[in-house]
Amino acid sequence: MSDLFSPLTLRSGAVLPNRIAKAAMEEGLAGAEQAPDGRTVELYRRWGAGGTGLLITGNVMVHAEALTGPGAIVLDARSPLAPFRAWAAAATENGASIWMQISHPGRQIQKDMPGVVWGPSAKSVDLGSALSSRFATPTAMTEAQIRATVARFATTARRAEEAGFDGVEVHAAHGYLLSQFLSPLVNTRTDQWGGSLENRARLLVDVVRAIRAEVSPGFAVAVKLNSADFQRGGFDATDAQAVIAMLAPLGVDLVEISGGSYESPAMTGRATGPAADGRPGDARSVAREAYFLELAADLAVTSEIPLMLTGGITRRETAEAVLAENVAVVGIGTALSVTPDLPARWRAGDGTVGALRPVTWKNKPLASMASMAQVRHQLRRMAAGKDPRPGVLPLLALVRDLAVVRRALGRYRRWLAARPADGAALTAAAMSGE
Repeated sequence: MSDLFSPLTLRSGAVLPNRIAKAAMEEGLAGAEQAPDGRTVELYRRWGAGGTGLLITGNVMVHAEALTGPGAIVLDARSPLAPFRAWAAAATENGASIWMQISHPGRQIQKDMPGVVWGPSAKSVDLGSALSSRFATPTAMTEAQIRATVARFATTARRAEEAGFDGVEVHAAHGYLLSQFLSPLVNTRTDQWGGSLENRARLLVDVVRAIRAEVSPGFAVAVKLNSADFQRGGFDATDAQAVIAMLAPLGVDLVEISGGSYESPAMTGRATGPAADGRPGDARSVAREAYFLELAADLAVTSEIPLMLTGGITRRETAEAVLAENVAVVGIGTALSVTPDLPARWRAGDGTVGALRPVTWKNKPLASMASMAQVRHQLRRMAAGKDPRPGVLPLLALVRDLAVVRRALGRYRRWLAARPADGAALTAAAMSGE
């Protein structure tokens, strides 16, 4: 067997069965109380049986009043743990490890969502005149809100461990809150949370430290980080290298390398701007796979932390090319939404993989939305015990996805209205004088 199917021992002592990870894909399948239900359990049982060594969940929200979408799962101090225990048990019953990706959307929240819209600065998402109006204007976070957010991440990580997850991945990429603090384009603060890279990285560093203080030594802690934002003047590969060096002494097990944001969706192969050295997200990649391979290979030269690369990988040859660049783990997303047993097929010498219809729309943010809707269409089918249907038309997938989101929005509004405001973490931070 190639190194692709060799185990990997991490700093914490956690062992991954092989070097293939299911990268995070937001499922949008929250049930009662914004918790996982039988659909999520069925979906991850299928992935866990498909030969993937590490399963990383889609976004799990640390703040019940700030969700990426109304179907997002929430794990906070008041969430019931039984549904999460069932999720973890199903995912790991065939030997896979499961990590929970934990996240706060910050300003990337659509205007029709209830709750709060926070950011490092009061700077809105810019998707052009047609789509920008869909997003709310953020409020610049106060010191107390920042400290409370650190506490929320730590609480979610601790409860994930209690529920039987093997680790967490802190989402600091794709333009979500921690990524917003890292970006000099979004973070225009002049206090200790803005300005220099050290200040802009302070929130991420504090979150990782707080998590490590809450979980056991053998519980894995990873970070998802942009190799670049692909926006001129934004977070770039040099910044990524420096942030990885900041994370190295903190007990981080793995850094997943990705790129882009809602404004420049490089994570879907649709970067609207160049990296610092002028390379778009998918330049000279292997058959237009492994979008960020060159950037990841550069980062691997100096990184003391093992790296994972995600972005468009569908072929075993590409996965092995990634490992050959000193990247430790290969992350696969879309390909596992249409071929959930792809690693097992590779191991058996079968390279067959399904393919979604290409989205050729000129509007890149809208095309990205359609691509993600195609993926969620497959996830909903598998969650219902059906096989994927990769031939779904992008427009049809998007229309159906918007209908699902509308129904979920009604449920989320009712749930949030009936739930007392979550001021516990904020009050604790204020009382401690932090």
